[in-house]
Amino acid sequence: MKILIVDDTKLSRAMILKRIPDNVKNSSKIFLGTNGREAVELYKEIKPDITFLDLTMPEMDGFEALEIIRAHDPDAQVYVITADIQAKARERIMALGAKGIEKKPIDESRIVQILATIQ
Repeated sequence: MKILIVDDTKLSRAMILKRIPDNVKNSSKIFLGTNGREAVELYKEIKPDITFLDLTMPEMDGFEALEIIRAHDPDAQVYVITADIQAKARERIMALGAKGIEKKPIDESRIVQILATIQ
């Protein structure tokens, strides 16, 4: 499995990575990005099985990155992990085609549930 984690803060990337079970980490290739532009570039290059995407990032935010990724690949499995859980943001995220929205910090059991839908 190829997993893409995109967040502008190193701590947030590390927290998501830490919550991925070891057996999945050991059998997967994990790629990290720091902004929406990198998310799009990495997505097109590696075509991950699943992408965990933050919203508030420099250069290109998660909304724009999600829109571009979904235009490139309508079947993209993108889960937004964000501190922004306002109703308007949630509506926009879902309208752009995210598979789900998770509040930061995401817990390990939820990561396991999401990954089980991909495997």
